[in-house]
Amino acid sequence: MTEADEAVERAYREEWTTLLATLAGQLGGDVGLAEEAVADAFAAAVAEWPARGVPARPGGWLTTVARRRAIDRLRREATRSAALDRLETLMRDDAPPEVEPPDRSGLDDDRLRLLFTCCHPALALEARVALTLRVVGGLEVAEVARGLLTTETTMYQRLVRAKKKIKSARIPYRVPDAEELPDRLHGVLHVLYLVYTEGHVATQGDRLVRADLCGEAVRLGRLVVALLPVDPEALGLLALLLLTDARRPARTDAQGRPVSLEDQDRGRWDPDAIAEGTAVLDRALALRSPGPFQVQAAIAALHATAPHWDATDWPQVAALYGELSRLAPSPVVTINRAAALAYADGPHVGLALLDTLEVDERLDRYQPLHATRAELLRRAGDADGAARAYRRAIELTRNDAERAALEGRSRLL
Repeated sequence: MTEADEAVERAYREEWTTLLATLAGQLGGDVGLAEEAVADAFAAAVAEWPARGVPARPGGWLTTVARRRAIDRLRREATRSAALDRLETLMRDDAPPEVEPPDRSGLDDDRLRLLFTCCHPALALEARVALTLRVVGGLEVAEVARGLLTTETTMYQRLVRAKKKIKSARIPYRVPDAEELPDRLHGVLHVLYLVYTEGHVATQGDRLVRADLCGEAVRLGRLVVALLPVDPEALGLLALLLLTDARRPARTDAQGRPVSLEDQDRGRWDPDAIAEGTAVLDRALALRSPGPFQVQAAIAALHATAPHWDATDWPQVAALYGELSRLAPSPVVTINRAAALAYADGPHVGLALLDTLEVDERLDRYQPLHATRAELLRRAGDADGAARAYRRAIELTRNDAERAALEGRSRLL
């Protein structure tokens, strides 16, 4: 890779979100046009930097070129617009292209506006996740498609529809007002959580973990915290992601097969991520405004700081799941609480809690329910019941690595 190639790659990694967010703001929130113009600027960099050399300040060069490309596209529409007038004024008054765009922080940050726009509740949840990965995260359409388990064509169409929706519905390019912020911020955090979850246990395919999605969710979580440094749930989510991601190196063996938490080599866990996640959690808890992400982070911290499996404070884990059931009740929380109670008080206690779930058709197709039941039945000595539950879990598993692990456990009965 040449020096110019490395510079383009580094600029893409470091500048994409800021450039797109800034230009979208200057275009009155037209995310689609901003994305096209920024992509044009990077294409120009690929073509020009090898011959002309890398600019001293790549971000300033890219900003200027992206503005020019946006102006060209607007002029081709053959109509004047406020966005065109604004950009032309910026180009006349702008400093030389070697000057970096101004650093911005706080609640008026364009990056935060971009994130809230992509996660607007008027968009379908799948569109919010895809847009966040593409527009805020800077992943290519093909990467987003792979991460969300669909075709590149389908993903391209989904993204186009979402950007048209933002424009046609006039979704505002702004951070919500103070009274709206708590509800809207929760939606942003939920999208980032879903991105990480898909990376942590891929829905299907031959790999258990999608490291690229995990890393992108952590990066975006850091962005939210950098922009909202005293929001307890933003801190809680970042802590949760860091503490969970610290275990990633030990979650699979050399063949890519899942390794249970009990059997993981804790020496392979990332101590720096654990230390950072614990510190972030302490900052969140000090704000004395508990929420679901903070509780989940506290559970992750108990796992991450236990020196070995038998040292896990299972009564405390179960108690925290009880608190999570109060703050954000769901069948998923109940299933996790049942597993914790089984380790704290015995498998029959966990099974009794699972039996309280009203299993509708949708929950009956939730693989972790059957995998958890199988494990608790195995520990309770009910080999036949465990075998049935394992068969159901295997039937519902679309991830090859996870299916192989379940089949291996069922053979031990």
